[in-house]
Amino acid sequence: MRDYLITAIRDALDKSGIETDKAIQLEKPAEEKFGDFSTNIALVLAKECRSNPRELAARISENLTFEPQTVSKTSIAGPGFINFYLEPCYIMQQIEDIIGKAETFGQGSLGSGKTAVVEYVSANPTGPLTIGRGRGGVLGDCIANILEAQGFTVTREYYFNDAGRQMTILAESVRLRYLEACGHQVDFPDTHYQGDYIAAIAERLHETHGNALEESEALDHFKQHAENWIFTHIKSTLHRLGIQHDSYFNEHKLYLPDEHGISPNRQVIDALRQRGFIEERDGATWFMTSKLGQEKDKVLVKSSGDPSYRLPDIAYHITKFERGFSEIVNIFGADHIDEYPDVIEALKLLGYDTSRIRVAINQFVTTTVNGETVKMSTRKGNADLLDDLIDDVGADATRLFFIMRSKDSHLNFDIELAKSQSKDNPVFYLQYAHARICSLLRMAEREAGCNLPPDDISHLRKLNNEHEIRLGLLLLDYPEAIGTCARLLEPQKMVEYLHGVAERYHRFYQECPILKAEPDIRRARLLLSMATRQVLRNGFRILGITAPESM
Repeated sequence: MRDYLITAIRDALDKSGIETDKAIQLEKPAEEKFGDFSTNIALVLAKECRSNPRELAARISENLTFEPQTVSKTSIAGPGFINFYLEPCYIMQQIEDIIGKAETFGQGSLGSGKTAVVEYVSANPTGPLTIGRGRGGVLGDCIANILEAQGFTVTREYYFNDAGRQMTILAESVRLRYLEACGHQVDFPDTHYQGDYIAAIAERLHETHGNALEESEALDHFKQHAENWIFTHIKSTLHRLGIQHDSYFNEHKLYLPDEHGISPNRQVIDALRQRGFIEERDGATWFMTSKLGQEKDKVLVKSSGDPSYRLPDIAYHITKFERGFSEIVNIFGADHIDEYPDVIEALKLLGYDTSRIRVAINQFVTTTVNGETVKMSTRKGNADLLDDLIDDVGADATRLFFIMRSKDSHLNFDIELAKSQSKDNPVFYLQYAHARICSLLRMAEREAGCNLPPDDISHLRKLNNEHEIRLGLLLLDYPEAIGTCARLLEPQKMVEYLHGVAERYHRFYQECPILKAEPDIRRARLLLSMATRQVLRNGFRILGITAPESM
């Protein structure tokens, strides 16, 4: 529908003798009296055409031509907007496309023939997943779904941080708890991981090995056992939310030497040094970001010999380029907001096309329980665990609440609201709309003997009621909603869109009798309900929530 109008506008510009490569924008007017679509093209072109915008709008309008029964009229409003009023039968003719395409309705071709890697979760394997990590996991999973709907071949990747100081602390924590299980008195440091899961891992080790490891100071066995236990737990938690990854990249690979004895991390330092951006001082290796206009240089290798997060992240991103992905999408928590720009600057210096990298930063999450905010800390062992949240509110509410606010906004997860069965609970409101339609269609089959969909779906073109038309127009916006989500990497826009669909359907349901209407109108309104159900289902699939048929 939008493409049809844009083509008509482009043809009118040609007939008016106006050549331009500027994009033609179509918007929905805020007030329905101004039509179904509006364009500001006359205002955009007025200066280069040396014309008054309203006069230019009139000139363009005179050259607009449409096929019969598509556009009923046009008008000029305000400083030079051209408004379009569509024929109801044309709108309903487009609705037939929803029923015909079913699950594929809304899918685009933006990523056709292209590949994308979406990296998300990537939590350190040092403890069970917290609620904060869950938000990034759901955000990444939805973005992967969105890109797939746009035609990309998507690889969902988990960057497995199995190297670095935090893994040494994990191994030491388990070893000390193991010694306690062997009967030793242990002074457990505050800097180590305090959670009950550490003691549980140590107990399992003791059950398997008895006291055989108590004399060993080597940490490899403790590290490997803890890493395996925790990562199995992490994958189990993600599975409960419907999140599964296609590949796992192990950080320790970046520390291993190649056939020339040089690790990927060292290759990064050597390459940056050749370009004059590495300096050794105070026993550390520095990335000279001050040469790029930054206030301070950044440490790549600490004086202890341990790399900072920046170094392996640069090396890891190089592997993404080497694997040939068209789009590289990273879902990071707010704790990465200062780090990732340095990674991108380093990649630019090394000659990589960083325009292929897109970063989505999700802000922190807090939970409100009995009016009090719970603070999270994995190391102290008092974290708000994602498993506990899923147990409490369910997977659907967990997923939807994580993405119902912009990723750029801090999220306060209201547990009481997530558990409520009211229209204020967005997941309940959306799923109720779907279940209501399913119930209606079952009743129509049982009581009116309607076979849905019928062989002839052209009955839709009989609908011209305001509530029918407004619902139909909104349903046809679904492909644009997916496109907006893909452009902004923002699943929240899909939540907002689907909420609007549910709201509009409830109004249509109240204002337009369905089962009691005369046969042709009843059949048409049932078809419109079917189309609404299909759009809801397709949107739910993007968001990763279920579509219940009864509630």
